[in-house]
Amino acid sequence: MVIDSLCVMGLGYIGLPTSVVFAEHGVRVYGVDVKATTVDAINSGHVPFVESNLAEHLTAVVANGTLSASLTPQRADATIIAVPTPFLPDKTADLSYIRSAAYLLAPELSPGALVILESTSPPRTTEQLGVWLGDANPDLVGPDGRLLIDVAHAPERVLPGRVLTELVTNDRIVGGLTPQATARAKELYAVICQGEIMETDSRTAEMSKCVENSFRDVNIAFANELSLICDSLGLDVWEVISLANHHPRVAILNPGPGVGGHCLAVDPWFIVAADPTHAKLIKAAREINDAKPDWVVGKIIAAAPGITTPTIAVLGLAFKANIDDLRESPACHVALSLSKSLPSGRILAVEPNIQQLPPTLAACGNVELVSYTDALDQADVVALLVDHDEFRDKPQLRDNVAVIDTRGTWR
Repeated sequence: MVIDSLCVMGLGYIGLPTSVVFAEHGVRVYGVDVKATTVDAINSGHVPFVESNLAEHLTAVVANGTLSASLTPQRADATIIAVPTPFLPDKTADLSYIRSAAYLLAPELSPGALVILESTSPPRTTEQLGVWLGDANPDLVGPDGRLLIDVAHAPERVLPGRVLTELVTNDRIVGGLTPQATARAKELYAVICQGEIMETDSRTAEMSKCVENSFRDVNIAFANELSLICDSLGLDVWEVISLANHHPRVAILNPGPGVGGHCLAVDPWFIVAADPTHAKLIKAAREINDAKPDWVVGKIIAAAPGITTPTIAVLGLAFKANIDDLRESPACHVALSLSKSLPSGRILAVEPNIQQLPPTLAACGNVELVSYTDALDQADVVALLVDHDEFRDKPQLRDNVAVIDTRGTWR
């Protein structure tokens, strides 16, 4: 199969870098997003979020005409859907973005088309995508009810900050609704992938991605639970972990203020929802990590006894270091909870990777986005929540300023 053109639905943290990498490999890429501001920014060569080295690569492929963005899909040799899959209040997957993308895309498809779902999703979602595409365009369904297009799942497995590199070097899983769909998906990713491309079926591919992130979430939960225990016993959890990790078969992760991001904080719930009877450990880990931000809030409030109107500096709002992604961020949860718990206090948020507060925090009357220097000058309590490079060196603080270091960075 020769891939000369590609349509990418969703130009966020995964869809845009994917578009850029394919464009750099000579494929004509038509990017699609529902936000006009995102489309305009990309067509101007600007990245609407923070990702290392992406801006210069985007500028080049836009300038040479191999990548353009629009609000509507274009006919192409293949289509990748990379839209969000958050969870609903009951912790089940919100597939509305995939459904919307399917109904927008379907009229542009013809029998024989290849559609790849990259969005992380629970088992059977790719099958449901096929149903939605067929419902939206009956020409894609044969007289016997079978799809006349190939649909597959190929979950992304990249680390924010290293996306451009890992899209090329990481191994890839592809799983189709049929063996033919799997084979065609493998051919597509062979255009850009240097790693091994592993073939399976769509349900197994979906489950594998959820398992990868659940494994990491469970291990982080162990570290976070250790931090609670060590705090109760008056021990330094980072020293305990460091010593334990000298065992040749022990590799404990470091604790933090919780777990955030669109993957680790979300995907384990997909497994729990799929089989709540047996997913006991995975659910417990999620509950431990979800509870950690509130524990941090308690520690921060306890660090300012007797201060009627405390000023608290929260360093970092992103879900991890050196990015601007606030999705499911425990640091944002901490800032919001502090605002509600201390209505007469001031919450000084420092996040060097954003220009304005997210709406949930902007709506709070006592949360401000300030510079690092201003926050340190005014704070009664300094809470290090994200270990951005800007916060690596321990600052000189005024006397009697309390410090809550949730990352162990300033030990």
